[in-house]
Amino acid sequence: MTTIEPTRTPSADGVEHAALLARLRAVHATGRTRSASWRVRQLEAIERLVDQCESEIAAALNADLGRSPVEAWLGDIAPTKAEAAYARKRVRAWMLPRPKTLSLNQLPAVGWVQYEPLGTALIIGPWNYPAYLTLSPLVAAVAAGNCAVVKPSELAPATSALLADLIPKYLDPDAVAVVEGDASVTQSLIALGFDHVLFTGGTEVGRRIMAAAAPTLTPVVLELGGKSPVIVDADADLDVVARRLAWVKLLNSGQTCIAPDYVLVEASVRDALVEKLTRVIGEFLAAETNPAMRIINERQFDRLESYLATSSGSFAVGGGAYRDTLTIEPTVIVDPSVDDPVMTEETFGPILPVITVDCVDTAFEFVRSRPKPLGAYLFSRSIAVQRRFLSRVSAGGAVINHIGMHVLAPQLPFGGVGDSGMGGYHGRYGFETLSHRKSVLLKPQRPDLRLVYPPYTATALKVMRKLF
Repeated sequence: MTTIEPTRTPSADGVEHAALLARLRAVHATGRTRSASWRVRQLEAIERLVDQCESEIAAALNADLGRSPVEAWLGDIAPTKAEAAYARKRVRAWMLPRPKTLSLNQLPAVGWVQYEPLGTALIIGPWNYPAYLTLSPLVAAVAAGNCAVVKPSELAPATSALLADLIPKYLDPDAVAVVEGDASVTQSLIALGFDHVLFTGGTEVGRRIMAAAAPTLTPVVLELGGKSPVIVDADADLDVVARRLAWVKLLNSGQTCIAPDYVLVEASVRDALVEKLTRVIGEFLAAETNPAMRIINERQFDRLESYLATSSGSFAVGGGAYRDTLTIEPTVIVDPSVDDPVMTEETFGPILPVITVDCVDTAFEFVRSRPKPLGAYLFSRSIAVQRRFLSRVSAGGAVINHIGMHVLAPQLPFGGVGDSGMGGYHGRYGFETLSHRKSVLLKPQRPDLRLVYPPYTATALKVMRKLF
């Protein structure tokens, strides 16, 4: 993941980055990115990019992550196109001023909220979904009328190089730029003081991003992660639970920020759920030539292998780790200690602990006792249980009877809370995040009540107390 080092004297790259930002700000100052037509053209361009270049994107994702064409379409291409299309169809309406009803003491007057672009945004993409989680924030930036610098992850080099090639060909190259590089490049860019930074990555790196943005008071959106729980009620349809749980968990080899990180299941149905999970995982992998999940690099592989080696639970499925191919078998661990590293650190891999609880309320309290996750998931038929879950469990987002699907709904904001992040985007929420909501109050010059001006008489103060 990207790391941030202390600020140093600007390098040659730093000077070049400063010149780039100055150029983008000059373009933004001309007003060309403010028009609805410019915004719509950029959104259309993102749609065309992922549509026309699907095979190239899939090949890059395969080179970086070993991802199949189907998972490339499902995880990066389809959601990016849907997000851009949703914004394109609505951005003109989003741009309209929003009239506001004023209190009596402001009349005569009219008031409204007017949305204006922030200026130039910096988008720092991650390696796990390097197309979607880089282009989706770009949708928000251009929908709001901003210029943007896109910094793809150096840990997905093929996708980074492809985006650097394609984005200037499809989008306005004078207003949207791509900068490749490692952590030092990220450091150099943040230090310049953009008008907004949107970062997707891990919690610890997110803290460094926020610290690096603080000297220039640059606002940030941090899309982080955490240990997203799945709570399974005794009345849940276990066949559905097993299919949805295994499917989302194994996408991208478990390297998904909203993937289920562990399961809390009622004791009466635990064994049945584990048995069904075992069967479903076997079915999903039956057609694979190598029933193991590819991990991004040796550092992440070693971390995951250590979780397997130190776990005190029993292995219902998997447990194999193969360093020569950087692959790990899909693994289900039953009842590890809650103090094991696999239960205290974000997994971000194809390892799923299953913890037995006596009831769902115990599960709710367990989740509440830990840092707030990016997602929280419940399987239950009971409306009462669903309501208790929503009122007691704090998370960036919640899904009932499925896992992670909220990220695919542009009608809903996507973001974290606490350790899982701050701010949010998608759809109108992304447009608003990357816009300034300017308050406007328009008053006539007359009438002009003299009693509000000094000297304040007793009568004037009496009237003012009633008005204000």
